[in-house]
Amino acid sequence: MIAFYTDRLSVAPGESFTLHVSADAGPCRLEIARVGAVREIVLAQDGIAVSSHPVPADADRVGCNWPAAPAVTVGDWRSGYYDIVLTDSGGKSAHHFVCVRAGVKRRRAVLVLTTNTLHAYNYWGGASAYCDVVSLMSRRKSLPEAMEGAIGVLSTQRPFPPLLLAAPPDMPRLVNMRKRGFEEKSWAGADPQWSRAHGQSPYDGSAGYLNKWEHVFVQWAEGEEKLDFDYLTDFDLDRDPSAFDGYDVVMLVGHSEYWSGPQRDVIERFVDGGGKLAIFSGNTAFWKVRWENDGSTLICHKWKGESEDVPDAQKTHLWSHPVFDRPEAAITGLSFLYGGYHRLGLCAARGQGGYTIYRDKHWALEGCDLYYGDVIGDDVPLVGYENDGCLIGFDENNLPVPAGGAGVPDNLEIIALVPVAFAEAADNPYRPLIPPEQLDVVARAAYGDDGPASQARVSRGHAVMASFTRGTGEIFNAGTTEWAHGLAANDPFVTRITRNVLKRFLGETR
Repeated sequence: MIAFYTDRLSVAPGESFTLHVSADAGPCRLEIARVGAVREIVLAQDGIAVSSHPVPADADRVGCNWPAAPAVTVGDWRSGYYDIVLTDSGGKSAHHFVCVRAGVKRRRAVLVLTTNTLHAYNYWGGASAYCDVVSLMSRRKSLPEAMEGAIGVLSTQRPFPPLLLAAPPDMPRLVNMRKRGFEEKSWAGADPQWSRAHGQSPYDGSAGYLNKWEHVFVQWAEGEEKLDFDYLTDFDLDRDPSAFDGYDVVMLVGHSEYWSGPQRDVIERFVDGGGKLAIFSGNTAFWKVRWENDGSTLICHKWKGESEDVPDAQKTHLWSHPVFDRPEAAITGLSFLYGGYHRLGLCAARGQGGYTIYRDKHWALEGCDLYYGDVIGDDVPLVGYENDGCLIGFDENNLPVPAGGAGVPDNLEIIALVPVAFAEAADNPYRPLIPPEQLDVVARAAYGDDGPASQARVSRGHAVMASFTRGTGEIFNAGTTEWAHGLAANDPFVTRITRNVLKRFLGETR
């Protein structure tokens, strides 16, 4: 075995971070590379002494407590995601990473890496916030039984599973690439043959940077677009209220699902003060979390958060839970409460995979050659996996408008939409593939009622592309996790819309 972790995920030039390694075959070779549009090696070193150490039974909750290996001091490295690779004497490798913050903020835009989501999905050592994944994969427990083994206290002082952190380029996306055929058995994203060959868990595609959403976006943005921006992690916003000082634009990409209270405070102050928030993400800010022990412990009780023995303001649950009186749509414009899955299992299994355009005169569509009723991204597919939406009404011009809902702003401009489903139909003849959610809790948050009618209502939603203003700032929300894949596919509509958003938010002529 070879595995390791770092004592922190975010560093600035001149600061150091420490490796904690367990390996059976040393010494190791260390390589650190910035992974953006290209891979740039900044450090390579042979002869790293390592030893083998036991894995504690509760490593997923309290960490591994392995001794410190050599510390690494960050040089004058450009802000970005840095892949750390250790290779033992037998040729086996393991990955970890750090985000290098800007030493001096010279750039106008910043990408916030969705590291809270990564920690919530981390099951190294046993369990995650979702499931006792090791028991599930070993078939000691069924999915419902394994989900009961989800933990709400997660240590950051442990490695990450290989496919979660360092997916190979050919790892299947979390979306069904084609529509389900007539009476065809349903499936959920992964290629079964690939999954078996690589030991893939159902959770490996839901977070991580390498060859996933953020990496795909960065390859587009830093590549042909020549955009120059800085990087932060979610935790940076938690510990530094001034994290966004000097920036004009904040970007969220892929799956920014978990936000802490201080993190949200920073984002809201930024927008209210005139900042621009570009959300190329889905399922955004759905869950509230909190940090303890100076960033070594993430508290993420999810559905069990109602019973946590702490003051209400500190509890972890849905951001839209009535106890917080702070639904996420107030800052994002949209919510997974009114959205759901697309092209996954029986959730919109024959969905079009793209957006239908309604408000074709919207500024984000300038120069896109798009008209009312056009569909974009259906061949990508652009809409898939997890998607955010709002309640839909129609005005006197037959254009969609927000129709209320928890935190959804009245001034939301709906650009495009497509049906999605929060849950699979309970009476279908196929094996359930989407992990069961607590529809009663979701219905209560969305509609103030948890009866059967409200549960049925919450299971039907829409993915929505929209924008709105708040304070003196502005938000664009693409409404889907899969937006970056439209850029990777060189979809001309997705590319032009993204350019329009960044052009407007940066005040540039591109």
